[in-house]
Amino acid sequence: MNRTRCTHRMALPGVLILLFVSLCFAPSAVAFCGFYVAQGDAKIYNQSSRVVIARDGDRTVMTMASDFQGDPKEFAVVIPVPVVLKKEQVHVADQGIVDRLHDYSVPRMVEYWDPNPCPSNVVEIRGDIKTAIRKKDSSTKQIISAEGLSAVMIEAQYKVDEYSILILSAKEGRALEEWLVQHEYKMPEGASGILQSYIRQGMYFFVAKVDLNEQKRLGYTFLRPIQVAYESPKFMLPIRLGMVNAQGPQEMFVFTLTRAGRAEVTNYRTVRVPTDLDIPEFVKPEFPEFYRTLFTRVYEKEGKDAVFLEYCWNIIPNQPSCDPCTAPYLRPEELRTLGAFWISTTSPYPGAAVLTRLHIRYDKEHFPEDFQFQITGDRQNWQARYVLHHAYAGTDECPELVRYHRSLWNRRRKEATNYRELTGVDFIDIRKRMGVAENWSTSFETASWWERLWWK
Repeated sequence: MNRTRCTHRMALPGVLILLFVSLCFAPSAVAFCGFYVAQGDAKIYNQSSRVVIARDGDRTVMTMASDFQGDPKEFAVVIPVPVVLKKEQVHVADQGIVDRLHDYSVPRMVEYWDPNPCPSNVVEIRGDIKTAIRKKDSSTKQIISAEGLSAVMIEAQYKVDEYSILILSAKEGRALEEWLVQHEYKMPEGASGILQSYIRQGMYFFVAKVDLNEQKRLGYTFLRPIQVAYESPKFMLPIRLGMVNAQGPQEMFVFTLTRAGRAEVTNYRTVRVPTDLDIPEFVKPEFPEFYRTLFTRVYEKEGKDAVFLEYCWNIIPNQPSCDPCTAPYLRPEELRTLGAFWISTTSPYPGAAVLTRLHIRYDKEHFPEDFQFQITGDRQNWQARYVLHHAYAGTDECPELVRYHRSLWNRRRKEATNYRELTGVDFIDIRKRMGVAENWSTSFETASWWERLWWK
């Protein structure tokens, strides 16, 4: 059996330079690629999901982070996997490194200040960047009888930190469902049919049960990400189990690290979100809400069945891989921790990894199949980026100032047009929020030079 080994965990810095990320993608329900099964009648619903997939040839390292609701004494996550995972192929990951990729690739806002248009004065160009944001092993097979059904087999079992791991196989979906029920897990309705479809594909089932007492002893108060490493020609992400107990559309961010180029989904359309557009200045304090509205509008326009590209960049460790950057530069050891083993931590030329960020909002109706991926040869740098321009407000007087103001009014009209197309807000409301007249001018810009001199 082919298998690969994860690197050791490495300490990560906790410093982030900007805050908007935690606000930008907060509210909607987001699913895991597997599903949670809670003991008793406890209800657990997936709220957020971030999956990092490092892929090189047939080797895959997948890091899965998810939030949940409910307060069960114990719970488990069930994930279909293509191979039987050994203990050395499973690790508990650092939530911070997953957050780092999210913060580094998040849709961003950039600000520019117009210079003084009058040539007789010293021209000062100021720039600022802000984002809208932040022990015991056993490989012996054991047979558990499921009365009236085919057998369920434990292919492997072991413990990794606060997770007790089982690798299960079965010949019948109802057998696996009954096994979980017999062990006091409340199964979501409709799970057996989906389990059966994975069984027909020859998949195994990774069951990671969390011991909350051990979690508390280790000092953690949240569900830490699980990382698995394996070799398989299948480059896919199972999502259907994540929709069994889902409440409404699910939200997922998939980050891929590859050598060759951008990753994309092959069985659904991959669409780029609008980018490099000028937007009105009033968006600055409300960028998270603006982007959520933008994304929902594009998602609906594309028929609710597309996968959206928000970022793709050829990452060179310790160097800027964005314009502008929204977090400190990624380091070689961080990329290796996530499975990019081709990155060197000792060479002055560590190599590169193409980071792709895909934003997926999905439900049963529009996404009936698991995601199948391919690596393309596209290494073009691209990101979701939105630009604010601040007008020059000095009291200088020159012929160039008149021309500048007229160009400024045209720019405002274009900013308003972009905002209307991205959000659907009416022109009249946009002008009101911009504080401009019908010709897109302000009173300051149409005042005489001596009125401007005493404006403030």
